[in-house]
Amino acid sequence: AQAHRSEWAFVLSATVRVAGNLDVAEECAQEAYVSALQAWTRNGIPERPGAWLTTAARNQALDRLRREVTLRRKLPLLVEPASVDPHDPVDEEGGDAVPDDRLRLVFTCCHPALAPEARVALTLRLVCGVPTPDVARAFLVSESTMAARITRAKKKISEARIPYRVPDRAELPERLDSVLTAVHLLFSTGHTAGEGDALVREDLCDRALHLARTLAALLPEQAETRGLLGLLLLTDARRATRTDEQGRLLLLADQDRTRWNQRAILEGLTATAGALASGPPGRFTLQAAIAGVHAVAPSPEQTDWPRIVHLYDLLLMVWNTPVVALNRAAAVAFADGPAAALTLVDALATDPRLSDYPYLHATHAHLLQRLGDAAGAARSYRRARELTANAAERAFLEHRLSEVESADPPGI
Repeated sequence: AQAHRSEWAFVLSATVRVAGNLDVAEECAQEAYVSALQAWTRNGIPERPGAWLTTAARNQALDRLRREVTLRRKLPLLVEPASVDPHDPVDEEGGDAVPDDRLRLVFTCCHPALAPEARVALTLRLVCGVPTPDVARAFLVSESTMAARITRAKKKISEARIPYRVPDRAELPERLDSVLTAVHLLFSTGHTAGEGDALVREDLCDRALHLARTLAALLPEQAETRGLLGLLLLTDARRATRTDEQGRLLLLADQDRTRWNQRAILEGLTATAGALASGPPGRFTLQAAIAGVHAVAPSPEQTDWPRIVHLYDLLLMVWNTPVVALNRAAAVAFADGPAAALTLVDALATDPRLSDYPYLHATHAHLLQRLGDAAGAARSYRRARELTANAAERAFLEHRLSEVESADPPGI
């Protein structure tokens, strides 16, 4: 199970270069894990599980290719020649453009022939190993809708015979936004796990950080690669302080800022400053700037909330989504008071995309609690709890719910 969590991306990305086909590579990788379950039970876990699995999966792919070659030789009139040779030299020639195998496959899955949402969903599910429910949650759609979207994307790749090769360096920028989005969502999925007991999935956060660093080094002329790296570093700098010793969730205002990773903050601020100096900021650079304001504030009371609201205004101009608008409303609550924010949140509550978004209901509950409406806050906390699968977040919501349920009713 640990090898599947940590090694799947390596195994699949290495195998697809041999197979030349994602479906085949996925099947071979799955077969390698089945073989591992049998062999490791019998002989023990190898010293390098990832290498064992990669070798097994690549051998499976090579065996399939040999059978296909034999079939073509024996039945040349019955087999339509493949339009793409899995060993096309362009794969090897382009290898230096994207030095990380996992990142190479991320760029490949983000082919322009696929719809933008499908590119990111396919990357998260197949390359990064993010479960379909978590991918659906990131896009604010149902699990069945997301499963169908991923299936259509794979079918499109097969029917259109999209080659699984490394894109030329000139092709990288047109795929960049989808790649950055996939890496960001991968980090977000690890930063707050969709389900389970732990708040953070450190393996996903570390994987996303590695990919972000590689992207920034690969395309330093693209400001958003530095913006994404800055955002992830500044956000991850708080990792050790997001829960207490008992694993209970701590809000930003309750975290021990002296334990924030100062090296990561400095690196993140440097990357963000470089991105901001490169021209009009994009969505990742603006989010990094917001994270930077939090990172440099000595205390919650000294946070420059008007500055954060202004940055959210700029972010909405380039990335107008209901989640960004909700985050802006949360900042307004600190800049202008809970009543001003409640008006904004009530308006957002009419957006069907947020109807099952737990953070909308949690924000609504917190604002009502601050305004003294214990009954209304309790209703919203219960709804947020119903929609939350992560144990740490559920425990936090239950604690807040007990607070408002035990509060004295407001006077008439």
